[in-house]
Amino acid sequence: MPPDLEIHLVVDNYSPHKSAAVQWWLKPRAHRPFPFPFTPTSSSWFNQVERWFGLLTDRMIRQGTFRSVAELERAIYQWLANWNAEPKAFVWIATADIILEKVRRRKELAGTTH
Repeated sequence: MPPDLEIHLVVDNYSPHKSAAVQWWLKPRAHRPFPFPFTPTSSSWFNQVERWFGLLTDRMIRQGTFRSVAELERAIYQWLANWNAEPKAFVWIATADIILEKVRRRKELAGTTH
């Protein structure tokens, strides 16, 4: 890659990279040409991507009958074309207060206070 190209590898904040050995490897080093930014746990843009795939699954895949992988692929590409013709933005509507209240309730149900 060109030396002036800045590349960032965005990594989901999932548990495989939380071990001590992996954390040590991921620390910034001069020999690594790109940083590893991590998204916060339950990051909204990852959730929105997952939700989009949920819509694809619920509205197209589960509604259809496909006799081959090729037929399924064609149906997915057609669904994508229709979606892109009239795209709908995902809008994050939960406020910080709503999110924090859900976190508090889950901790309460789990019997933890921290």
